[in-house]
Amino acid sequence: MKLRLHLATANRHKVGELAALADRYPPRPDLAVEVVASATMPAVTEDTGTLEGNALKKARALRAVLPPEAWVLADDSGVSVDALDGGPGVESAYFAGPQGDPGANLRKLVEVMKGVPVGRRGAHFLCVLVLLGPGGEPQVFEGRCNGTLAEEPLGGGGFGYDPLFIPAGHACTYAQLGEAEKNRISHRARAWMKLAAWLAGAGVGVES
Repeated sequence: MKLRLHLATANRHKVGELAALADRYPPRPDLAVEVVASATMPAVTEDTGTLEGNALKKARALRAVLPPEAWVLADDSGVSVDALDGGPGVESAYFAGPQGDPGANLRKLVEVMKGVPVGRRGAHFLCVLVLLGPGGEPQVFEGRCNGTLAEEPLGGGGFGYDPLFIPAGHACTYAQLGEAEKNRISHRARAWMKLAAWLAGAGVGVES
């Protein structure tokens, strides 16, 4: 059986990453998951002040315009920097302004961290996934990856802040790791594996 999850995002990078995770980590051998972008994603103002609140708001917005039997998945993620008292955090997508420009966000983080010594460059990525099934309560899954920030962007892979983030236990950034390794250790991978375990345990796709 294949379960289709409609992803509440306009970010093609998130679609690709979550689709790859779904392929790599299916809930069960008899249950494949397909993550697809939605052509009907409404515009959503991410103003709840939390990653979970923003993800839930996006999930409910998409849920309202899909057929009643559809499954919806939403993601909100951010990078929190120790030296910035946890910022940009929930504002990661809009760190450089309301236009939500990933390149500008990355450049701003590089600039504000200039001169900060290695010992104070700790950071972590946090991902919150919200899953809405037909008529069900929202299920929330969180994944975290600790690390540090490089002084300058390194690597051409990934997206967003990936060229600056060095995950714990590694000597290179998310953007240098390659898709397979990033999808093994990332915050989004850890959240996805919890979601997949819930789908398996909840008996989704099992005939009663």
